Amino acid sequence: MLGCRPNVYARQGYLAGGDELRAADINTAFADPDVRGILCTRGGYGAQRVVDQIDMATVRRNPKVVAGFSDITALQFALWRGARLASVHGPGAAWLDARTPPKSAESLRTALMSTEPVTVTRMPTEETAPVLVPGTATGPLIGGNLCLVVSSLGTPDMPDLAGAILLIEDVEEPPYKVDRMLTQLRRAGVLDKLAGVAVGQFTNCADDWPVTVADVLTERLGDLGVPVLGGLPIGHGLGQLTVPIGVPATLNASAGTLVVSPAVR
Repeated sequence: MLGCRPNVYARQGYLAGGDELRAADINTAFADPDVRGILCTRGGYGAQRVVDQIDMATVRRNPKVVAGFSDITALQFALWRGARLASVHGPGAAWLDARTPPKSAESLRTALMSTEPVTVTRMPTEETAPVLVPGTATGPLIGGNLCLVVSSLGTPDMPDLAGAILLIEDVEEPPYKVDRMLTQLRRAGVLDKLAGVAVGQFTNCADDWPVTVADVLTERLGDLGVPVLGGLPIGHGLGQLTVPIGVPATLNASAGTLVVSPAVR
């Protein structure tokens, strides 16, 4: 059975309601025993404004899967920090239209309802497909939207990425901005002990310069000394697939696969 929280149509400027209302919806959903999972409507902006108001004790007592992407990365980071709660990176309810073909919808359903591992295979047609450093890595899959990963630096919610496979994707960020964000992560030292990098979709990121986003990703990630696999259909692009986050994963860059343990039991 599907349902909406009471404040789903609230508005406050560019936000979907005030911080207190949105935090209350999250807390109510976790406290409600009839709610088995939370499917976020969309991303945008505003999740970081509410994470400090989430009742983590209630989350720990009533763990349930949270599915979303983009700005929801901030919420998923907070739930990982406060409750070690695994989540699901996939399309929100507002994306369940032409942007989400049957294969994408089935991928979301499987990640939410199956206890089997999820496998995502490199797509040669993706813009990030040229990004490749061969090798195999294992570790928890952590990450999501690159902008939100970078925005989490210096906050309590920034995960320790030592031994992790970092997942990154983004939309409408030109190559120089992607360069700036990756450089900030490098200078902050958070990439020093990664196990590997899974590169998803970087959608509509081209600009007038001849340098592509794949060029930037290769240059900024290629010398980390860990496997890096691009071309994964995870992110904001058409046909995006869903993966669990915060669970063990194996990245086989040589074979072009990412295999992720389920987020549900």
